[in-house]
Amino acid sequence: MRIAFFSTRSYERPFFEAANSLHRHTMTFFDSGLDLATAALARGHDAVCIFVNDCVDAAVLQELKAAGVRLIALRSAGFNNVDLAATQQFELPVVRVPEYSPHAVAEHAMCLILALNRKIHRAYLRVRELNFSLDGLMGFDLHGATVGVIGTGRIGMAMVRILHGFGAQILAYDPQPNDELVQTYDVRYLTLPEIYAAADVITLHCPLTPHTHHLIDAEAFAQMKPDALLINTGRGALINSKALITALKAGRIGGAGLDVYEEEEGVFFHDLSQRVLQDDVLARLLTFPNVLITSHQGFLTREALGNIAATTLANITAYEKGDELLNVVRL
Repeated sequence: MRIAFFSTRSYERPFFEAANSLHRHTMTFFDSGLDLATAALARGHDAVCIFVNDCVDAAVLQELKAAGVRLIALRSAGFNNVDLAATQQFELPVVRVPEYSPHAVAEHAMCLILALNRKIHRAYLRVRELNFSLDGLMGFDLHGATVGVIGTGRIGMAMVRILHGFGAQILAYDPQPNDELVQTYDVRYLTLPEIYAAADVITLHCPLTPHTHHLIDAEAFAQMKPDALLINTGRGALINSKALITALKAGRIGGAGLDVYEEEEGVFFHDLSQRVLQDDVLARLLTFPNVLITSHQGFLTREALGNIAATTLANITAYEKGDELLNVVRL
């Protein structure tokens, strides 16, 4: 099949080129994201391959259908950027990569916890200026600390295993509790308010749905410990960013480690170092010494990129052959 890849970066292309040796698809890589202005680039292609910040709403889908596109292939697990109702209207199936490396994301979440807790980002900059004082760098032991894991799917499970190795006391919330985690890792499933009140660290590993949109809002912050750390490697809109700023300013939270941001489209994955940042909320978050932000890099390991490429192309090949689509996204 002829595939138009949108929002591609230099670090992922070699993995797709290597995986394609088994499939022999024709691949065209575009740096630009997919939206109404760029949808015409898909003309002459059978499928489009998109990433987390590409816009696939009804208007874009109409353009893709008119351009001859027959398949939407996500090279990500999340699909909240796709209008699934409209894909049914235009008869465009959607496939995704449900699991690429839960360890990659969970390990990045743990990096954020450790760096934020032990003030590594501040210590690094301080030492480079020959300031070797330790004032303001105190953290706490994760051993014995209480950590709340919200969402215990594949990534949440990997996070639980890591936390168990550190000797943390693990609380969890998920609509479908996992008995294995309870029996093997002494996880206690509680309600969200109970976790907010008890946890020294809260880490988010749930999907973005209408139910979880702004899951962490002003009410949630009001229930947290004033020195609690909040970690988000899931989806940006799980947290109300303005409420986070209010909580930080009021000293209602100890710090935040964010690999995602609810308005990251057009910012993350781009070099804006020669421009003025137009997002006032993100600019404000960047001023806090107890906020550590990375640019949606939780997935960025060799193993994850290899799995993403292999699964994405296998999904497209299955569609081409008329086989059952194991990773199809349904409304």
